[in-house]
Amino acid sequence: MADLYDKIATDGDLKRVKDAQSIGMYPYFRALSDSEGTTATIEGKQVVMLGSNNYLGLTTDPRVRQAMIEAVERYGTSVTGSRFLNGTLELHLELDRRLAKFIGKEAAIVFPTGYQTNVGTISAMVGKGDFVIVDKDDHASIVDGCLMSRGEMKRFRHNDAGSLEAVLSKLPDDAGKLVVVDGVYSMGGDIAPLPELVEICKRFGARIMVDDAHGIGVTGGGRGTAAHYGLTDDVDLIMGTFSKSFASIGGFIAGSKDAIHYIQHRARALIFSAALPAPNAATVLRALDIIETEPQHVENLWDNADYMRKGLKTMGYNTGQSNTPIIPVILGEDFRVALAWHALIEEGVYTNPVVPPATPPNGGLLRTSYTATHRKEHLDRALTAFKVVGERLDFIPASGETPEQVTS
Repeated sequence: MADLYDKIATDGDLKRVKDAQSIGMYPYFRALSDSEGTTATIEGKQVVMLGSNNYLGLTTDPRVRQAMIEAVERYGTSVTGSRFLNGTLELHLELDRRLAKFIGKEAAIVFPTGYQTNVGTISAMVGKGDFVIVDKDDHASIVDGCLMSRGEMKRFRHNDAGSLEAVLSKLPDDAGKLVVVDGVYSMGGDIAPLPELVEICKRFGARIMVDDAHGIGVTGGGRGTAAHYGLTDDVDLIMGTFSKSFASIGGFIAGSKDAIHYIQHRARALIFSAALPAPNAATVLRALDIIETEPQHVENLWDNADYMRKGLKTMGYNTGQSNTPIIPVILGEDFRVALAWHALIEEGVYTNPVVPPATPPNGGLLRTSYTATHRKEHLDRALTAFKVVGERLDFIPASGETPEQVTS
């Protein structure tokens, strides 16, 4: 008789995890004892943090912290109910309205997490007989939303408008169609070619949704990828999260009043989950105030990203197609990635190691990302570490240049 737990003893991936743990080379679920955004402490060692999505550095802004403290004192720590029943506060409605105005849409609705936003929206919008078409590099939450819907999922090649056109051309004219793409791709740091995608969607009668978790607060002056292209009115649904630029947790979907009204009455991930706690909502509102009135945060973020991208590329690192503050350092096989991650920790720099299936085969990389609050000394320290590690492990050619010379 088969036992469900038999898979635990025979799982090859789990064995590799245990082997890596036994020699101190397992990079995941490592606890940080302290973090101030630009730096962190891991196992007693201070490191420059290049693994965070804290793009605007607002998690440490005193005004944002104070907003959360005041909300805890007024509302407590939880609403203990879903927005469908007793969990909607006036604070949530204010946040819905503010986000819709900020994004440039008629309406928005806030979910407890970004993951639930995608799962809830897609499974609500796509039903039996419909099709949902996704980029092959779309986030896992998008894929899960497709699988939870009653529609049929199709995929097209990453950022390939011709591939999308080929997929749509084979679908029935009378079927509902939703195309879902990331605005900024979280591993490669590249931006979706929305002008081409939007044109194709219009031609085939498909609606388009953009997951802008890594675009809101970053691209388009902070208003996201659709704003970056001047296509806010042409994108049907825009999704964003609060765990990146907004220094909190949660997510939202923005679109027409009718679409948002439909989603909030059909999205099981919203209806059957406790609402976003008031302190988190207050944090987002204060972060939104800052983003709207202080454009220098977005400007600083891009200055830092451009400085690091130039430095890494000049050294000889492969940074792929990145053109955002997410900069992958592509190294290839898993073992090279693990070696580089460990060596960089020793040199005082924290990065995120990413290997298949999150990347193509032999496409392992170190995901680095930057914040508005990184100072030049942080960036130069990181570049020095990449130079030392890269030359030591033969990832890049040796040179005698300093980080300042590399980026000048």
